[in-house]
Amino acid sequence: MITSQRPKESDVKDIQQVFYETWLATYPNDEAGITIDDIEERFKNRFSDSALQKRIDDMMSETGEKLFLVAKDDVKVVGVCKLVKTELYNDLMAIYVLPSCQRMGIGLMFWEKAKEFFGTEKDIIVQVATYNNKAINFYKKLGFVDTGKRFTQEFLKMPVSGSYIPEMELIIKAKKL
Repeated sequence: MITSQRPKESDVKDIQQVFYETWLATYPNDEAGITIDDIEERFKNRFSDSALQKRIDDMMSETGEKLFLVAKDDVKVVGVCKLVKTELYNDLMAIYVLPSCQRMGIGLMFWEKAKEFFGTEKDIIVQVATYNNKAINFYKKLGFVDTGKRFTQEFLKMPVSGSYIPEMELIIKAKKL
């Protein structure tokens, strides 16, 4: 049985592994110029002591404005969700599920928690790679619509190719949940 809960410090390596495996399965893209080498290079230090401590600090520094969740099976973390309330909108920053555990309802479980955390007073946005059709379709099934906004962000510049992951924004307007 898979459950959703707040992470423990001891989950940090599993959390990094979820990010690593989902990035490898999702982001390499010939058209965008994103390579497997880009992902490998981006993650090469993500398991260092300093990177693990940074992740612990981020996930444990929850306030009423931020919520970090993990999905766990009996043994390990299989999914990660990060939610942030900003002054203007609610940001569904991340839902990552191990490729081997996708289509098992974990994303929907995270979405139910997100709706509880966010409420209906502000718009909810999510940013996804323009070519990540699985995620785009998932969010559209939840009621998100494409805002038409396309952009790149400096932190998504790949270290080997120099390419950027192209992103798009999806939104659920306030009080339409």
